[in-house]
Amino acid sequence: MKKNMLSILCLAACLWACGGDNEPAAPGGGNKPGGGESGGVTEVVTVTSDLTVDLRTDKACYKPGETVTFTAEGTLPVGAKVRYRHGTEVVDEADAASSTWTWTAPADDFTGYLVDVYRTREDGVEVVLGTIAVDVSSDWTRFPRYGFVATFDGSKNQPGLIEEEMQFLSRCHINGVQFQDWHNKHHWPLGGTRDNPAENYRDIANREVVAEVIRRYIDTQHALGMKAMFYNLCFGALDDATEDGVKDEWYIFKAQGRTDRDLHDLPDSWKSDIYLLDPANTEWQAYIGQRNDDVYATFDFDGYQIDQLGDRGDRYDYNSNRVNLPFGYASFIHAMKERHPDKRLVMNAVSGYGASQIAGTGQVDFLYNEMWGGEDGFDDLRTAVMANDQYGNHTLGTVFAAYMNYNVADNKGTFNTPGVLLTDAVMFALGASHLELGDHMLCKEYFPNSNLVMGDDLRTAIVRYYDFLTGYQNLLRGVDTSAETDVALTAASDGVSVNAWPPRQGSVTTYARRVDGKTVIHLLNFRDADQLSWRDVDGTMPEPRQLNRIALTLDYPDKVNKIWVATPDRHAGAPEELAFTQADGKVMFTLPALKYWTMLVLE
Repeated sequence: MKKNMLSILCLAACLWACGGDNEPAAPGGGNKPGGGESGGVTEVVTVTSDLTVDLRTDKACYKPGETVTFTAEGTLPVGAKVRYRHGTEVVDEADAASSTWTWTAPADDFTGYLVDVYRTREDGVEVVLGTIAVDVSSDWTRFPRYGFVATFDGSKNQPGLIEEEMQFLSRCHINGVQFQDWHNKHHWPLGGTRDNPAENYRDIANREVVAEVIRRYIDTQHALGMKAMFYNLCFGALDDATEDGVKDEWYIFKAQGRTDRDLHDLPDSWKSDIYLLDPANTEWQAYIGQRNDDVYATFDFDGYQIDQLGDRGDRYDYNSNRVNLPFGYASFIHAMKERHPDKRLVMNAVSGYGASQIAGTGQVDFLYNEMWGGEDGFDDLRTAVMANDQYGNHTLGTVFAAYMNYNVADNKGTFNTPGVLLTDAVMFALGASHLELGDHMLCKEYFPNSNLVMGDDLRTAIVRYYDFLTGYQNLLRGVDTSAETDVALTAASDGVSVNAWPPRQGSVTTYARRVDGKTVIHLLNFRDADQLSWRDVDGTMPEPRQLNRIALTLDYPDKVNKIWVATPDRHAGAPEELAFTQADGKVMFTLPALKYWTMLVLE
């Protein structure tokens, strides 16, 4: 292994051990062979960080062989280098002599890279100056990182505003964007007609929608390599739907006898309540399919984000037959795909309702779970990921629509950074992603609600977390749940308890999988957690105390050639190789630091 590579890998031991990112400490864990048939690393290079260079790329994701353009903001010192790594493997390296440069994305498809700019001090310590991830994938749905936009009024015509919003999403490698509440009516989404589309109209909440704003969002996203998905229910109609050709025979009812149409109640100031139709009714499918034809002919959307409303209980069609909604969802998906086979489809499974049938169509591109209070535990996230993995035959990723700090989101305020980061850490470690980033950060199921904002600390950390999710995507995602493995990890440090999944308050929790011949162990810090709910509804989750230089012992009978760690909480995610000893079926090493989440990899 190159000395350069070892250098960035080992620095974690020094940074947090000293309580800062600039002063090195001696690496721990031993550096001599440990006896028996296995030994230890004989040399590691110390890494530290001085994150003074902000890196950007010109797109959110790239196809194999495509040109990646980088921009560095900040002073590049003499002798700085840029290094491109897949895991710890250095695939390319060059001098960082200019604030702008290009790199040709490798031919390997569906691969994540972490790129860092660094310098080497006279004492041999490598100093990470900045990092950024690069996703090289020919299809965004392999590793979906889903965002949203939800306001389309004239205020978005402010020069540069849309571009600024989408540049931040691109910096977080968001590769698909859901357009929420963009439409005119649920049963007639386009404002106006295909032949005479309206340039201005009102959404369901009577908010202004400007068609040119929608077009600018789509064009900006496409230029950044993102896909644009329009949102709509699979079975919604407003109270004037009869005038637009919707038939009474298509609705569903709360009881037999067609006396009480099922509806979703909305405020009186809005256009209408939403009345529900049978998604399996073929005439309704043909009708809304024609309305979608109008949408695609007017706007360059890439697909349809289909919504539902969860388990409605017993519902009946016009002829008093009980309606099987999950069956209807599958029928609806098939009809939409048949009508537009080149367009992408994603469908919400509210609290998992209908997830099996949705996945079973084989025609959605990933699985999307809107999570609620009945599944608010961290372990519920794993349950959903495991179920989706089975439903999708190990081929479909999971995206969570999960609303943070919910109880305080009706008033202006700031997101609670520890709650958001701990939830993202768990979701990402489990192999899922989180729908949370858009023209603001998401806090409610009504996506235009922008009462809570990201503070500067969270905004900086979110970039690091999404770099981590993207740069290490091959270790985090794309492997099925059967790859889970049990590990026995103990800490010698007083007061540090380590337990295997599920999480416990007061403890460090491990979640482990075997990935491509490697053992990947995620350490998640619940020592100071005030709850085991990912929702952090009241925004009370405290910031965890940082653990430094934790002496660990792992039961591990197989020979270990290398141990390295990485965390979004330290050195902007750059990996660090650890010294270790191995003897008698045990591996001993020192973990440099743990704040929210550290990923440990044994090769």
